[in-house]
Amino acid sequence: MAQPDKRLFENLSGKGKAIGVLTSGGDAQGMNAAVRAVVRMGIYVQAKVYFIYEGYQGMVDGGDNIEEVSWESVSSILQVGGTVIGSARCKSFRTREGRLQAANNLVQRGITNLCVIGGDGSLTGANLFREEWSGLLDELVQNGKIEAEATKQYAHLNIVGMVGSIDNDFCGTDMTIGTDSALHRIIEVVDAIMTTAQSHQRTFVLEVMGRHCGYLALVSALACGADWVFIPEYPPEEGWEDTMCNKLSENRARKKRLNIIIVSEGAIDCHNKPITSDLVKDLVMKRLGFDTRVTILGHVQRGGTPSAFDRILASRMGVDCVLALLEATPETPACVVSLCGNQAVRLPLMECVQMTQEVQKAMDERRFDDAVRLRGRSFENNLNTYKLLSHKKNVSELPKSNFNVAVLNVGAPAAGMNAAVRSAVRVGITEGHKMFAVNDGFEGFAKGQIKEIKWGDVGGYTGQGGSLLGTKRTLPAKYFDQIAEQLRTHKINALLVIGGFEAYLGLLEMVEGRGKYDEFCIPMVMVPATVSNNVPGSDFSIGADTALNTITDTCDRIKQSASGTKRRVFIIETMGGYCGYLANMGGLAAGADAAYIFEESFDIRELQANVEHLTEKMKTSIQRGLVLRNENSNENYTTDFIYQLYSEEGRGVFDCRKNVLGHMQQGGAPSPFDRNFGTKISAKAVQWISKKLVETYRKGRVFANTDDSVCLLGMRRRNLLFQPVTQLKDETDFKHRIPKEQWWLKMRPLMKILAKYKTSYDISDAGKLEHVNMCRRTDEAVAI
Repeated sequence: MAQPDKRLFENLSGKGKAIGVLTSGGDAQGMNAAVRAVVRMGIYVQAKVYFIYEGYQGMVDGGDNIEEVSWESVSSILQVGGTVIGSARCKSFRTREGRLQAANNLVQRGITNLCVIGGDGSLTGANLFREEWSGLLDELVQNGKIEAEATKQYAHLNIVGMVGSIDNDFCGTDMTIGTDSALHRIIEVVDAIMTTAQSHQRTFVLEVMGRHCGYLALVSALACGADWVFIPEYPPEEGWEDTMCNKLSENRARKKRLNIIIVSEGAIDCHNKPITSDLVKDLVMKRLGFDTRVTILGHVQRGGTPSAFDRILASRMGVDCVLALLEATPETPACVVSLCGNQAVRLPLMECVQMTQEVQKAMDERRFDDAVRLRGRSFENNLNTYKLLSHKKNVSELPKSNFNVAVLNVGAPAAGMNAAVRSAVRVGITEGHKMFAVNDGFEGFAKGQIKEIKWGDVGGYTGQGGSLLGTKRTLPAKYFDQIAEQLRTHKINALLVIGGFEAYLGLLEMVEGRGKYDEFCIPMVMVPATVSNNVPGSDFSIGADTALNTITDTCDRIKQSASGTKRRVFIIETMGGYCGYLANMGGLAAGADAAYIFEESFDIRELQANVEHLTEKMKTSIQRGLVLRNENSNENYTTDFIYQLYSEEGRGVFDCRKNVLGHMQQGGAPSPFDRNFGTKISAKAVQWISKKLVETYRKGRVFANTDDSVCLLGMRRRNLLFQPVTQLKDETDFKHRIPKEQWWLKMRPLMKILAKYKTSYDISDAGKLEHVNMCRRTDEAVAI
């Protein structure tokens, strides 16, 4: 039963309302997922939904360009890149005559709610259209195009925007639709280039998109450990040519076989002169004589299938866009649905546009520090982290801390662990510490598998999957004597543990052991890394995004095979232990019909209802089904049982197939999200260690025995927080190895709604219009 303070969306009705959806400006992967969500949510609440083809041009031209759509109209578009309803630049909409014609076309169909998916130009145009609306209707009455009664019936135009742009250049949102997918394309190319570059000791200059914003260049440089990056917001200082060439020479002298330089297409120097990829290439060849090649990625960055992140982001935004339109009043300003941390928020559209324009103004006036600050905390932190990790200081420049810090991986391997290790080692060295790598987790610790690790030793770590240090699930309690001995022998003053639930349990055991072992009275911090995303105290874990993309890619291929054979349902088993994150979010990203998870119990009646739902679906033009099951969702309703049940009950209507994804979800190269989340969170963890070491150093030794000296660093809603592991015990279901409360369960109804199930959806958090400055206060965006 719903709590009294909950606001349920089923109390909102779209009956009698018409919603138009259009995509405008440059295309971006994930736009189709947003369109699908708007259409299905709109139909779900009984509104009429219209496609407006070719953006504003289609709105001006009218006719067949504005078409009412059905549920099936958006089938099979979730995994398609670009935009199936087209996008075009429209000069005529910039004129009042064009907008007058567009208003007439909308009124003829009763459309007074517009969902606009595009960049700041498209959204600014939409806002102007809204402001002129009543005047345009009056003019249409005067011209005899509409009846006077229509001005009352269609008196107000509601506008809600979603930002679709691979550049991530819109202020007010941590991530725009398409950015994560563009980073996937870039990183795929960089990973491929790195192998050939190493073979020939080459230098590669990569040019990526971003005429006015360096986000793609900056984040891809972080993700691949590039030697140098050029972005418009942070031009290099005078004399950069000598500095860069010296750095490349030093790297080559340290036997680094390749150099990667990333150039944003809008890169400039401190005098606002362009820095092109050819300019950089010629400079390197002339000064150093290195074999140097240029690769311009171009529109490949806009292409391909959207990533899991973009599909989920776009689906969430699309659903919230419809809710915002249903709740809009004449007094409500045009808003844009944004992402802040892991939360969907609504912000006044023109506040966001004005701040976006302020960034460009700051760059034009060469106020580059202001430009970086205006881009938001996520951009700022990316830049600061890149500067920390990419430039090795001379020994004479480093502080002398005399502290030894050990890094180890604990639990199952997760993609992104190596990026976290690289970040920890390099930040630790920059802080003046001596860094030690521990092989094979706590078991290796006990056996003395500990060695000093230096700056160059972690080169190339970011793109490697698995755990290069080696990792085991072994807990430390049975090795306390040996671990204490190794801590003494190597004079370890602090521990950074990168791992999953076992790492969390391990730190709890270490805290318990402090009463007997003084050696354990040192600062310890954990960075969550597990594909299961089941660590208490953090909404996200390193490795979960890579696993989610593996699941999504596999489901795409399976659905494609089903579309050829028709009338086929696939049952897919995912990993995650008792945590249903992968099954639920994978279901949302892949467009599944159902996802069975431990957190939401199900019985034979629900299984039967799902079979009946699929039977009805087979009567439509969408003759395929996809069902995901978390591996431990129910001990009796196993994957085999569900497969046999569906096969029997669906006999004569559909065929059934099953697929257990298994350990392929743990493997592969880490996604851009996991590389950068691991890099940034690990850097922050080491900085915390440095602070704690200074605080707890007394009489020639480190002694830390308070609860807040053993913490887990996790992403919670909008912030990265250090939380004592002992305080997280109350939040933990130890039997099932999951947090008692999990944020993503709130999104579970979205998958059901988009699969045409009736469900209850709590929208208590939605509907609050915030301001850009409030959203920008987030300590660290979940954005990569």
